[in-house]
Amino acid sequence: MALDDLKQVLPDYAKDLKLNLGSVIGNSELPQQQLWGTVLSCAIASRSGIVLRALEPEARGNLSDEAYTAAKSAAAVMAMNNVFYRTRHLLSDPEYGTLRAGLRMNVIGNPGVDKADFELWSLAVSAINGCGMCLDSHEQVLRKAGVDRETIQEAFKIASVIQAVGTTLEAEAQLQG
Repeated sequence: MALDDLKQVLPDYAKDLKLNLGSVIGNSELPQQQLWGTVLSCAIASRSGIVLRALEPEARGNLSDEAYTAAKSAAAVMAMNNVFYRTRHLLSDPEYGTLRAGLRMNVIGNPGVDKADFELWSLAVSAINGCGMCLDSHEQVLRKAGVDRETIQEAFKIASVIQAVGTTLEAEAQLQG
């Protein structure tokens, strides 16, 4: 299933999602690597097998092997970090913030692609996973690297649409099943 097929399986009540999906992917001004790395990492983070199976082949075709692996790595490491740092932030005891994390996350320092691309993908996954601490951290790194707000917003727009499409299609699959 490709992007057009994914749009076709969206129910009528989700017409806005169908239009937004075509827009955020089909009309994006992001360079191909940033776009498809964001799409792939967000498809993974959406936890929707339907969305991942639909978008992964096109992402695979538009990414180098290194970028493909890095996008999957961003989704993987942020799945861990978003839970850890969101929990640390939400706990009322500030002492947790002084403790060593003790979690391996070497891929962030050496992702195998341009650091700004990896940070963009990490930010998009953090948007899906709802970790404000991680969002702030990745946004600051991106801004310091000269990435403009429009590019950053483009990434979390993609994240929001992919997440909504995944939620909708998984709900429909449950209702049908």
